[in-house]
Amino acid sequence: MKYLPVIEIAKLWSMSERTVRNYCAHAKIPGAVLMGKTWLIPEGSTKPLREKKIIETDNALLNALRKEKQAHIRGGLYHKIQIELTYNSNRIEGSRLTEEQTRFIYETNTIGIDQSAVNVDDIIETVNHFRCVDFILDNAKAQLSEKLIKELHFMLKVGTSDSRKDWFNVGGYKKLPNAIGGKETTRPKDVAIVMKKLLEVYNDKKEKTLDDIIEYHYRFEIIHPFQDGNGRIGRLIMFKECLANNIVPFILTDNLKLYYYRGLKEYKNEKGFLLDTILTAQDRFKEYLDYFKIG
Repeated sequence: MKYLPVIEIAKLWSMSERTVRNYCAHAKIPGAVLMGKTWLIPEGSTKPLREKKIIETDNALLNALRKEKQAHIRGGLYHKIQIELTYNSNRIEGSRLTEEQTRFIYETNTIGIDQSAVNVDDIIETVNHFRCVDFILDNAKAQLSEKLIKELHFMLKVGTSDSRKDWFNVGGYKKLPNAIGGKETTRPKDVAIVMKKLLEVYNDKKEKTLDDIIEYHYRFEIIHPFQDGNGRIGRLIMFKECLANNIVPFILTDNLKLYYYRGLKEYKNEKGFLLDTILTAQDRFKEYLDYFKIG
């Protein structure tokens, strides 16, 4: 992928370089990466729209999160979700960053690391995940589509060491076979067809339940459409779809990891394992709603 410096983007969009840098700093340009003190922007990026008045929805939680996001409120539920969802989802996939380090990156946009070595990709994917959370809040009511899912994957993986590999298709379906838990997943040549069918079946349901969202998640994970990042994308989608359908969302914490994996592994034989794990996570989220007085 080709990147352009701020000066070239500013000319293309007929705006000041300072405005472009501000857009980058506030994560309004998907895929923009900071190299040293210079922002680099993916070629073909679209000019961000001016911040619009928040449109009220029928979901009190979504309305509250969007308002907190736009107002840059610290210490609220939006702030808490950014840190907890990012930390736990990355941790489940093997990130070695602590919750405190994740919080430090989010709150200060700097890196607080002790003497232990830290994988640079863990840091990049943490920052990218914050942008993914904003993306699902902005697009919570949009119909789930291949385009939306691929955009999420691009946001999560852009700028990582994987994105520099010729065979790693950032923002696109996998090119090489992969496995999950030692089991084969959908072959690369079949992914596009299977994903299209999965979305057709899911979107045909006008009123989606928690069971529908869990079923979609299971099928998404056994397809494993991307080379890497499938778990995090899948959990982001579940959070988005809960907001879209007025269902209390949830954050699968690292201490639920083994139960979550068991639930996916045994889903065909016993759906209750995964459902129980998610209901446990949902109960914890309800405590957040009570604390922040959100209906």
